[in-house]
Amino acid sequence: VQLQASGGGLVQAGGSLRLSCAASGRTFSNHAVGWFRQAPGKEREFVAAIRWSSTYTADSMKGRFTISKDSDKNTVYLQINSLKPEDTAVYYCAASLRFPTMRRDMYEYWGQGTQVTVSS
Repeated sequence: VQLQASGGGLVQAGGSLRLSCAASGRTFSNHAVGWFRQAPGKEREFVAAIRWSSTYTADSMKGRFTISKDSDKNTVYLQINSLKPEDTAVYYCAASLRFPTMRRDMYEYWGQGTQVTVSS
């Protein structure tokens, strides 16, 4: 079971990015896939999760962060708009049988993370 996060990079404030989380090794039809982020010196925080067609987004992330999925590609996306320097973090995707949940310990499988850096 592997989750591969990609799509990060260096962007200017106000720009957009779409992160991808590709699952391999098994299907995740019954799993929720979530995105977390961890800024330097801070705890890993929940961003959003999706299972089937239902989504769950942290209140602090609503408006600029949109999670979606392509089941045929077994891939979950995180669209981030109007990026701010405080969005700079490593973004991780993870899979859980629980939905909705913001708890890190409820996520069984984790990807390696993709770095997002926003310059001012």
